[in-house]
Amino acid sequence: MKRILFFFLIVFALTACDNNNSEQTLNNGIAPPAVLNYTVVKVYPHNPSSFTEGLEWHDSTLYESTGEYGESKLLRVDLKTGKSLQQINLAKEFFGEGITVINGKLYQLTYQTGKCFVYDFKTFKKISEFDYEGEGWGMTNDGKHLIMDSGNNNLLFRDPETFKIVNTVGVIDNNGPLAKINELEYVDGFLYANIWETNYIVKIDPNSGHVIAKADLSNLINQYVPETIETAQTKGAWLEGIAYDSVGKRFFITGKLWPKLFEVKFN
Repeated sequence: MKRILFFFLIVFALTACDNNNSEQTLNNGIAPPAVLNYTVVKVYPHNPSSFTEGLEWHDSTLYESTGEYGESKLLRVDLKTGKSLQQINLAKEFFGEGITVINGKLYQLTYQTGKCFVYDFKTFKKISEFDYEGEGWGMTNDGKHLIMDSGNNNLLFRDPETFKIVNTVGVIDNNGPLAKINELEYVDGFLYANIWETNYIVKIDPNSGHVIAKADLSNLINQYVPETIETAQTKGAWLEGIAYDSVGKRFFITGKLWPKLFEVKFN
């Protein structure tokens, strides 16, 4: 009887160890993201025909990159009215994507054509362009490097002068690699990113790639732009666009084809 009991105790202990190891493997040793709460401070109009792909606040001005073939644009936008103050149209073969401003230059990715256009951010005069492999999705910078993504879980750090990759960081949360990282914004040493085809914005440690906090903007959408839910599947009108005013300490959030742009405070 003691031998039988001892056998079952051994089996139970091994099973428990396997379960613990499986759980540890699933969670990758990473704690679940904290809840990133937010408050809507102010609501502004946004052009509902703009298929937003990139949003940037620089030098007290809002910049926007829009997508769709034959309709892609680079815009300087009046925050209060949502109207375009200056714009250039991309050639019909290019689908505009993420943008960022660094060293007086505005960089704009394209979706599947492997081109990054570089402009003078004040005049929108094209200065140069770079070629790259893979897709272009979101882009930001940390003051030294361009940081872009390609729709997977990798963050690519690039030299702004050569566009060469100098570092790659994989984004991961407690469930594993986090794919579909999209629009990016670098704020006070952290990256904020929306996740494509979701209502989530995540806060990422760019050194480790760990997701440390997560905001669910479903309530914002349901309260202010419920019509977006109906068009999301047919027109791809998802949450997209994060900009940060480092002087006013303000986040700006919008989405593809959304009629509103939101000033948000993350708590």
